[in-house]
Amino acid sequence: MYAVTGMLHLAVPGVYESIIPEALPGTPRQWAVWSGVAELGVAGLLAIPRTRRLGGAASAALLVGVWPGNIKMAVDWRDKPWPAQAVAIGRVPLQIPLIRSAVAIARG
Repeated sequence: MYAVTGMLHLAVPGVYESIIPEALPGTPRQWAVWSGVAELGVAGLLAIPRTRRLGGAASAALLVGVWPGNIKMAVDWRDKPWPAQAVAIGRVPLQIPLIRSAVAIARG
């Protein structure tokens, strides 16, 4: 998952720029690109058995860090067709089991 989304962030960062909260310093493009780099780093850590626990911790931190963007997307997409709204809203609670899974990996 992280490898694919990380590559997408780098290949088409404009897709992600609209969900970057305005309160963050820097530009949305910078956040989109650097979050893609972070996702690729987490993917690498999780793929290597020796660094898997560190990857779990990094994954949990990344998932918590991008959660505000998911919430912003859900709010911003209120006027979209219902299937798009369902995807945007569904991403918000989906973070909880993803974070829990990442923490479990970090704990070994």
